[in-house]
Amino acid sequence: MEYLFYGSENANVTAVSQEYPGIRTPLDLYDVLSGVWCEYTCAPRLRLNYPLKHVTWGQCSITSFLVQDIFGGKVYGVPRPGGTFHCYNDVDGHVFDITSEQFAGEELCYEGNPEQFREVHFAKTEKYERYQYLCKALRRACGVKPD
Repeated sequence: MEYLFYGSENANVTAVSQEYPGIRTPLDLYDVLSGVWCEYTCAPRLRLNYPLKHVTWGQCSITSFLVQDIFGGKVYGVPRPGGTFHCYNDVDGHVFDITSEQFAGEELCYEGNPEQFREVHFAKTEKYERYQYLCKALRRACGVKPD
């Protein structure tokens, strides 16, 4: 499979969490999430156009924090118009953005951006609920039985 997300060629880090069986690399995660991302996991302000550009549309922050759960590292944000941030990951110097395809050719700068913190992002209840939904859906897709 050809991967078109930013940094896919550098996304050769291994999972530090075994919570999601079968997810060993970010490429494995992308493969599974491609069937999990949905309108419900999309940011509410972008749902009207989901998936106008790509299934990754409006999925960046909750996905980046899930990537951090599985692979470690830090989450950074590219400043966007309106004061928002597009989130991506840096794991031990491997910078990748598994939701970048939503920008369809727009070039983003992945250097010198501010670190993003889940406490800030998840202060928005709807975002935290979308993140929890994404985690549960990923577990199901990995064959983990519900609690």
